[in-house]
Amino acid sequence: MRREALPKSKTDAAHELPADRLFEEFLRYLDAGRNRSPHTLRSYRGSIDAFRRFRPKLKWEDATERDFRDFLFLMARQGMSRSGQRTAFAALRSFYDFLVEHQHVPTNIVKTVLLPKLEKKLPVFLTSGQVGDLLEPREEGGKNQQAPVWMRARDLALLELLYSSGIRLSELVRLDVKDVDAINETVRVFGKGAKERIVPVGVPALEALSHYRSAANVHHGPLFLNKSRRRLSARSAWLAMKRRLALAGLPADLSPHKLRHTFATHLLDAGADLRSVQSLLGHASLSTTQIYTHVTTERLRRAYDAAHPRA
Repeated sequence: MRREALPKSKTDAAHELPADRLFEEFLRYLDAGRNRSPHTLRSYRGSIDAFRRFRPKLKWEDATERDFRDFLFLMARQGMSRSGQRTAFAALRSFYDFLVEHQHVPTNIVKTVLLPKLEKKLPVFLTSGQVGDLLEPREEGGKNQQAPVWMRARDLALLELLYSSGIRLSELVRLDVKDVDAINETVRVFGKGAKERIVPVGVPALEALSHYRSAANVHHGPLFLNKSRRRLSARSAWLAMKRRLALAGLPADLSPHKLRHTFATHLLDAGADLRSVQSLLGHASLSTTQIYTHVTTERLRRAYDAAHPRA
């Protein structure tokens, strides 16, 4: 899924930004000190560069709350979603935390800016029947029929694992063979901030992984390989799901992340407690996981309205 682009100044967008020592130090700190992913580094660079274009001559220590409020107003006026605005300001807040920590500025002025609340959107998820259709072994036609057997086994295995474990797509493509413990039916995952967690995996997913590894002759190194037998990228894994969705006749806008939503929703529907689901998903805050309780409550409400004689 492409992240929403930040607006650029019409007058400055065509020109290269001047070098910024503090900004580059911050990015190196994120990369080496905080072990942030390349995706996070690109996102932070884009967000902070957008503010630099907005105020090209402003020194970081001279920025005021008004500067950041004007930047927020510009993003809203140019049609950026509230989620995109909050993402941009998360990068700016993190940068100013770094500046405060290294005594370049006295306080984090960005934290004083009141951000718009997120639109309340319930997660989209697949029904049990749709999951069954997606994961049913199928013969492929057209160009994909020419794909090696091991690649078709890989596509099924990675989707089985996404649904079985609820891990993020970025976590899935970073897995190595040694991270899968078939005996204890678990997988070791490194999430955001390189935080490690152990996640249970179901037997169907383990069987699909075993079949793929046998077909692909994968015994060490990256777990999921591309056609050049290098580590599979997140984009290639996403395209694999698109192919499977087409074969199953399911909506094309369903994404790997929606399998994560599906995993959480189905667990809660089956009676799993919220704290356990939080741990499985690798959420730092319980409030992040609580959105799934709204999904299950809404489903219960619809069932109640449809079935209760005095609803």
